[in-house]
Amino acid sequence: MATLTLARGQNTGLPATDVVTITVSDTGLDLLAFQLTTGNRVRDDGDFVFYNQPSSPEGAVTLVDGGEITINLHAVPDDVERIAVAVTSDQPLGSAGLTARIRAGDVVIDSPAHGLITEHAAVLVEIYRRNGWWKARSESSGWDAGFPALVRSLGVTVDSDPASGATSVPAGSPDRSPSIRTVDGEDKLSLHKRQTLDLRKKAVHRVLLTKGVAGRDARVIVVIDKTLSMSALYRRRTVHRVIERMIPVATQLDSDGNLETYLYARSFAKLPDVTVANAELWIETFVHLRGRHGPPLCQEIDYDKHIGGANEELPIMQAVLDDLHDDQPVLVLFFTDGGFHSKVAAIRALMAEAAAQPVFWQFIGLGDNNFGTLASLDTMTGRVIDNAGFFQVDDIDERSDDQLYVELLGEFADWIAVAMDLGIVARR
Repeated sequence: MATLTLARGQNTGLPATDVVTITVSDTGLDLLAFQLTTGNRVRDDGDFVFYNQPSSPEGAVTLVDGGEITINLHAVPDDVERIAVAVTSDQPLGSAGLTARIRAGDVVIDSPAHGLITEHAAVLVEIYRRNGWWKARSESSGWDAGFPALVRSLGVTVDSDPASGATSVPAGSPDRSPSIRTVDGEDKLSLHKRQTLDLRKKAVHRVLLTKGVAGRDARVIVVIDKTLSMSALYRRRTVHRVIERMIPVATQLDSDGNLETYLYARSFAKLPDVTVANAELWIETFVHLRGRHGPPLCQEIDYDKHIGGANEELPIMQAVLDDLHDDQPVLVLFFTDGGFHSKVAAIRALMAEAAAQPVFWQFIGLGDNNFGTLASLDTMTGRVIDNAGFFQVDDIDERSDDQLYVELLGEFADWIAVAMDLGIVARR
């Protein structure tokens, strides 16, 4: 039987199997499980499995004799994205020796708790869907205030305590600020690269925390202009540095920490995701204007034949809309040096129609050019919600991380709040 150990933030795919079981090394703790939607919330209190409710309504998740969680993957409802497995205790958990063990088929996955000291409750691991496959992720996300804080943060209703006269706290009220996310591959970076990534992750987290959306999951998609007018930006490796600075955004928003990517010109190419682990190889493989590229990360792509060298925005924008997943929010970071001059009316019509979809378009104009059309998308009327932002940056290298991430994420965070009220995206 193969055994794998996950560090905090790491994830791994699960083998094809019907049932997954999770146990913890300390049997004196209370074991809990939550079926969660894309908004990281239970659908209702029936999705909360614990000692007083040892099975979810459809039987997909079961607490066996108080010491083991079993998950029948085929029975998990389609609108449940993940199952969070947690523990609670009257005493601080600490982290010495506390390990969650996942058994899936002939694979054993150990997830040692990390960083838990004063917390009385913690999510140790998550079993979640990703592109049609089931995966496991090591979490170690803790709450000092214990059981009530944990369940409230995931949307479970907690009644007031008549004996104490305590009042009920709304289900969406956090008792602890979400922590900065750690993803697979960070431990393999050099000290300098890890320090740079940590600083940028903190800058992203500050924006999300200030805006009240820290801990929110969203897909992050980067679209990069590959037209020939971008030659100087590619030659000076500005585009390379753009990708490097977008990776921390994905680590704090996307559940896998992956950055989805497209290159576009007349047509477009969807490329493999950028990850912390493959970033250097990815950039050297794909960030080019011309030629044939792809191996070893994917099959060869003929940039000149398949993508072209002139502007045509509608195909790539429509491709993003065609790949939306239910009501999961999507942030599109669209980098271009201009264009958008042809088919302006069609692009505006597409943006108006897309306003009802769970996607926010953040356009970033690179260089000192005329971006009138893009600016107008930021201010156009006739939409159910403002679903686009725009800012121009003559030299992105002169933007500090703090300033850049405020500009990248500020309007997106505002959009999330309104989009939830309108039912365009799921509530947390």
